[in-house]
Amino acid sequence: MKVFKFGGASVKNAEAIKNVGSILLRYERDPIVIIVSAMGKTTNKLEEVLSHWASKNELKFNHTVDELRDFHNEIAGALFHARHHKVFNFIDERFESLKNRFDRPLAEHLPFEYDQIVSLGEVLSSFIISEYLVELGLKARWVDARTLVRTDNRYQEGNVQWEKTEQLITECLPGADKETDKWVTQGFVGHTAEGFTTTLGREGSDYSAAIFAYCLNAEAVTIWKDVPGMLNADPKYFENTRLLTAISYREAIELAYFGASVIHPKTIKPLQNKGIPLYVKSFVHPDEPGTVIHAEGSKDHLIPSFIVKKKQCLLSISATDFSFINEESLSKLFEVFYAFRVTVQLMQNSALNFSTLIDPQKVDVHELIQALSPAFTCKYNLDVELVTIRHYDEDTIEQVLAGREVLLEQRSRQTARFVIR
Repeated sequence: MKVFKFGGASVKNAEAIKNVGSILLRYERDPIVIIVSAMGKTTNKLEEVLSHWASKNELKFNHTVDELRDFHNEIAGALFHARHHKVFNFIDERFESLKNRFDRPLAEHLPFEYDQIVSLGEVLSSFIISEYLVELGLKARWVDARTLVRTDNRYQEGNVQWEKTEQLITECLPGADKETDKWVTQGFVGHTAEGFTTTLGREGSDYSAAIFAYCLNAEAVTIWKDVPGMLNADPKYFENTRLLTAISYREAIELAYFGASVIHPKTIKPLQNKGIPLYVKSFVHPDEPGTVIHAEGSKDHLIPSFIVKKKQCLLSISATDFSFINEESLSKLFEVFYAFRVTVQLMQNSALNFSTLIDPQKVDVHELIQALSPAFTCKYNLDVELVTIRHYDEDTIEQVLAGREVLLEQRSRQTARFVIR
């Protein structure tokens, strides 16, 4: 059993889905679980739908829903010549149901509504792709991850309940048979014990692939992307990037933790636990080898990797009574951070100050500072960058920092991190 994951860019339109079909035809006789994301920018549009519902703007709500319906019908129209195909009814029924939500009262817990609405993107894309694979003659079947991946009730960031999830997945997907050897399902989604839909966090489809692979003891996971594999830097910021042909699970987790966008941070752990290799390959050039992530780490240090996070906020916190930043004050700080769901990307403290880097696109800086008052005073710098260099040397650091002001610096034997502007 293999697990393939196709992200939004690989299923963004009809031509992209035809390309997915051509890739899967190469593996016609292999049993594969296929995890798909929502098509293109569907998730963003569904977030707009929720926003218009919350603001009671019926005109914009209906307009955005209709845009999404037309988008999916256009893709389906290019894939299925028979206008009576059940895909079209499936699309219309889901969007009619979505439209009917407007007159209902919005749940007080908005993350709950988020998960019920935004998960629709994956449901639609997986059904359309499943039916298209059947058209190609593949033995494909659509399965609903909202009945297989069991999570707790933490909406938007559901925590997987592994034992129950493994039971549900293995009961539903017992293995290839004469009728089915391709199972198409959704990334990013799960369900609670009560049957409500949850999501696993943005970009959680990679994690979904790892969940299914773990539960099915898959021989490998392949994530198909629009890049040749894992590169040592983002081509938008660095010239002459290099392909990391093979790295260890440990190195991949480190890179993901520091912000590398190719692999979701939660993806590696379940694969490492069962020794399942992860391949990152190009859906544009599927014959190229890409990157393999596995247990072997002898090549990890050969190529330095660079990770850049732009538009960050450097926050410097001190006690108003001039007291030390000790365990008690740190406990109070992290209690507030936890309440605001702050992801601490970097931290450093002295006797009187605690500095950390946060993402102002995810956390309201002013509300956070207000919550820290009056016990703490805060100073901050907006629009700074965090540069992380794995397996650095001094020449590399000099090149990266040339002409930049360093606000904060941290180094370990393998990693150097700089907050710059």
